[in-house]
Amino acid sequence: MARTLGKNKWALFLLILAGIVVGSFLGHLLRKVDFLSWLNYGIDFAFGDPNGSNIVTLDLGALVVHFGFRIRITIASIIGAFAAIFIYKKL
Repeated sequence: MARTLGKNKWALFLLILAGIVVGSFLGHLLRKVDFLSWLNYGIDFAFGDPNGSNIVTLDLGALVVHFGFRIRITIASIIGAFAAIFIYKKL
């Protein structure tokens, strides 16, 4: 079995995920600063109700499983993802 030389794709995935999380966190922190509040603008994508109610429920009698998925993409998270890709390429 031959190993490919080069950068690890899992490292890129984890770095992008970390960039999205850090970007979202910074956007949330800066939402009350007037000239930086635009960083927190975004859109929600959800499977089920984004408010947490009316999600998909599987009731098996003894076991009840609730399914739901929500992602919020903001300008800050996009900037964080691009910063992560830039850092990955520099490594």
